[in-house]
Amino acid sequence: MSVASGAARTALMVCAMLCAVPAAAQAPRNPVTETEGPAVEVVGITPVPGLGTALPDIPAMVQSSGADELRRRDARDLAEHLERGFAGVNLNSATGSTYQQDLQYRGFTASPLLGLPQGLSVFVDGVRVNEAFGDMVNWDLIPRNAIANINLMSGSNPVFGLNTLGGVLTVQTKSGFAFPGTSARLEGGSFGRRAVDFEHGGHGERGDWFVAANATDDAGWREHSSTRIRQAFAKGGWQDSRTDIDVSLAVADNALEGTQALPRSMLDTPQQAYTWPDRAENELSFVTLRASRYVENDLLVQGTAYLRNFNQRSVASNVNEDFDPLLAAAPGNAQAFNDRFALDQRMAGASLQVTIDGEIAERINRFTLGASLDNASADFSQDRQEAAISGDRETQGIGVFAPTVRASSENQYFGLYFVDQLALTPQWMLTTSARFNAVRTSLHDRSGTRPELDGDHSFQRVNPALGLNWNPSESATHFLSYSEGMRVPTPVELTCANPSAPCTLPNQFLADPPLKPVVARTLEAGTRLRFGDKLRASASLYRTELSDDILFVSSGGALNTGYFQNVGTTLRQGLDLTARASVGRWSLQAAYSHVEAQYLTPFRMRSPNNSTRDGADEIAVERGDRLPGIPADMFKLFADWSPSPRGSIGLGWAWFGAQYARGDENNQDANGRLPSYGIAQFLARFAPARNWEASLRVDNLFDKSYENFGILGRNFFNGANRSFDAAAAAPEQFRSPGAPRAIWIALRYDMKR
Repeated sequence: MSVASGAARTALMVCAMLCAVPAAAQAPRNPVTETEGPAVEVVGITPVPGLGTALPDIPAMVQSSGADELRRRDARDLAEHLERGFAGVNLNSATGSTYQQDLQYRGFTASPLLGLPQGLSVFVDGVRVNEAFGDMVNWDLIPRNAIANINLMSGSNPVFGLNTLGGVLTVQTKSGFAFPGTSARLEGGSFGRRAVDFEHGGHGERGDWFVAANATDDAGWREHSSTRIRQAFAKGGWQDSRTDIDVSLAVADNALEGTQALPRSMLDTPQQAYTWPDRAENELSFVTLRASRYVENDLLVQGTAYLRNFNQRSVASNVNEDFDPLLAAAPGNAQAFNDRFALDQRMAGASLQVTIDGEIAERINRFTLGASLDNASADFSQDRQEAAISGDRETQGIGVFAPTVRASSENQYFGLYFVDQLALTPQWMLTTSARFNAVRTSLHDRSGTRPELDGDHSFQRVNPALGLNWNPSESATHFLSYSEGMRVPTPVELTCANPSAPCTLPNQFLADPPLKPVVARTLEAGTRLRFGDKLRASASLYRTELSDDILFVSSGGALNTGYFQNVGTTLRQGLDLTARASVGRWSLQAAYSHVEAQYLTPFRMRSPNNSTRDGADEIAVERGDRLPGIPADMFKLFADWSPSPRGSIGLGWAWFGAQYARGDENNQDANGRLPSYGIAQFLARFAPARNWEASLRVDNLFDKSYENFGILGRNFFNGANRSFDAAAAAPEQFRSPGAPRAIWIALRYDMKR
């Protein structure tokens, strides 16, 4: 029996059992409308947004933002908003594109780059949007002005399924009931950025509608780093006292140019590109249907179904690290290559969830049982073109693109989960949950030349969780939790795990032994304090161990060349502190994080550009060595002053500690760590007339020079005027420089219904 057929039968059994459960009387609530609104005091703790759970009853750290805060902080996209204000979050600009950044939370990654190990799951309106082919998250596909609220919840919560190793990010979109009115916004400023946003919502007695659209053109602050964003979102709904139905459509057509990291010797001119072109075009169509119904007053049945098509076309310029200047005219001995990639992915899925409010031994109890089934298919191709490097380091094609990879994959994913919340006393809440995951991945060679690529891989596991909350008063919450989560190797990782045959990302497919799934085990303790509406604070201590962790190991002179391997056990542990205060006309927000991300299992790996490599180009990674790309300490502060209802001034500052570069997994390379850095932001708003608002945003207020990503590589441009010279190529640390001071001005019209 296949995973799909078994899942369908199980889902029908779940529905039949739950619909037969008796119910006690209480007033029904509308769960969908609640989660679409701006309030963030009630948080969904299941994949399908249910009735929501009050913060005092959640055994995890929760950080939230609503639409109003997103607008006030004026972030470029969701990833930037999280970095500026959320504890434990930092960004790595590996590609140089401001809309394609790697997000790290507590040392776990959610990235748009195909091939990076992903440790966070992201849900939009109850649908997991980690792309099935590589589990990556494309931040440019989530329209900022369609977001009603976001919640970042810590831990390896098994209920949210795959990739929930360090946390889960849930996004709820706006509705016409919660966001009626019309808004339009124009923006312009540094780097040739021009943007226009529009949104409109409305409702009748039972029906509602909401639409949002935006367009952005940005030349980028570095050469060859332009961006074109086109997004649209529409939602329609109907509801009565027991039923709520929503259907939404999201589309996007974006073009993103990136600029690679630069050798340290070239950082005196950070605007320049190492090589170019490097660009990606992302197209999305995403339809979601959500429905909920109270069968009885305390029996809620919810369902979600979706169709998601994602197409990506990309080109990457790569220096040929094996170029031999003595054989310059020989075939196959070009100075560089242009690699062209195409990914066509189709996803479809459905989930069913039932929630029962009742009592057990005269104690309040809420029980949720759910099942989900997801299917995805993807076609991937790679073509390679030999290229010559021009004076400005463009890789100019020689001849035609020749096919190198034609592969496809099929994923089937079934999950069955439950959550039980039992009020032991009015002060104590016990939460138990578990999820059974069954995954099947099939790989196929479409070229007819690599039949060894064909194969099936299956993974199954039950992941449990247990949490306890103690609420001694209305102003204090303390919690303790243990949770387990998992992620399975993606098609990208399963076909690129041979150290002797490293792959070029997005990927060169080879037939390799299967990798083991990654299992996370998290222990967390924390507290939340609230003193009226004036002060809120939280603290959390956590420890997450990952067994059979999978990492991408850099292997050569090309910056995106390497392989995947299980490296044993890794650790993420640390402390998060947050505080929010309101004093008169002042609003203050602060966050501090300490993250220890370490290897616990010694292993050897290839790192030919590390100064401590041995004769086989390998380094020894020891227990206690830190993972690259993760600052140990982060501090964030934001202050907002509103002298009158018509205006406000805000000042933010974010500081990130030193981090190791990729390729320096043994922490001993002579280049050392990337230095710590702090950047400031200034915001100002003024309402010159009713319904109108003008705003000013200044990033990197003090024009600081900094880098937030590093990797060890070989610099091939040591010739005259930094021209290509393979004979003089030498190992060097590469870094991605941060943007200089930038100023944007926006004008917004906002009319509420």
